[in-house]
Amino acid sequence: MTPQEIFWLRLHLTAGLGRQRLIQLIHHYGSAEAALAVSPQHWAEHAQVKSKSLGTPPEAQDPTFQKAVTRLDQLNVRLTSLWDDDYPQALRHISDPPALLYLRGQWPEKRTLALVGSRRCSPAGQRWTEKLAHTLSQHNLTIVSGLARGIDSAAHRGALKGPGSTIAVLGCGIDLIYPKENRHLFEQIGEKGIIVSEYPPGTAPKPGNFPGRNRIISGLSEGVVIIEAALQSGSLITADFALEQGRDVFAVPGPPYDSQVAGCLKLIHDGATLVCQPQDILDHFGLTEHNIAVEENEPTVPPLSNSQDMVLRKLGKTPRHLDKLATESGLTPMEVSAIVLHLELLGLAQSLPGGHYIRAFPS
Repeated sequence: MTPQEIFWLRLHLTAGLGRQRLIQLIHHYGSAEAALAVSPQHWAEHAQVKSKSLGTPPEAQDPTFQKAVTRLDQLNVRLTSLWDDDYPQALRHISDPPALLYLRGQWPEKRTLALVGSRRCSPAGQRWTEKLAHTLSQHNLTIVSGLARGIDSAAHRGALKGPGSTIAVLGCGIDLIYPKENRHLFEQIGEKGIIVSEYPPGTAPKPGNFPGRNRIISGLSEGVVIIEAALQSGSLITADFALEQGRDVFAVPGPPYDSQVAGCLKLIHDGATLVCQPQDILDHFGLTEHNIAVEENEPTVPPLSNSQDMVLRKLGKTPRHLDKLATESGLTPMEVSAIVLHLELLGLAQSLPGGHYIRAFPS
């Protein structure tokens, strides 16, 4: 780490010195080095930075501090501050920008779009998100997400398959991998994209950290796409931040009886841009000069619930009767009837005389 980064890290690891107080210190003293040259008592008397919980900055030679420095060096992590030239301009102009960012990787020089959604998403939702991210990456869009389970992980994986890049914004310290099963994905993003955190090293992934992370996801992006979000989903917090920051909000629909997509449907009702296929986003960004490459026999399927996905998989070129589909899927004929109607509206199924259905593929 550079001497300047050491100064920033010492300030950031000072107990009780949050983002607002840190910004207040820099506004008064001009730099991290100057703030560290005086005591916390001086901060209280001259910069009005005071708190009963405010501690003393760690010394540079303190063993615990040195351990943190060594760990960040091993991970090739660097620090950038709100006052540095390499701080992302889009984030600099939101109402509450992070004072410090820990970074692993390189900022992509491409347009950015966030894809976020449920941790407990459907298998079809994961597949669709991964394919969407891959397509957008092929059109040189950088995909931003939160490295969480489910939709976020699928978004990163899809982006890494294309020539574009991906940005992972963490709700914990950059020296921690959360969830642990994303270790390989974490390493891939560090090599081919960039990992971002505003939290000091060692910060655990506490629930209260994630709304702050979400404002960074939207702040770094030109727009936010919400996929499989329930009414109480944290993804809707990201959508709210996006609206406050003047970003575009997109939402992927689903059946009205599926609570897993109720948040998406509400966003669409409130004015979010409807997304049923990648081209909807590409048109919005003026990227229509390229064709979307869809592999033969592998259509782009919108996110489906588990029961919808199960019924769809039972459809093929041979006509299947509704009652047969109900028996094989363990659903009632009424439930299957509603599902195949939804599949027809999506262009995934075709009805035939006598209550029979075959699979159709969207163009």
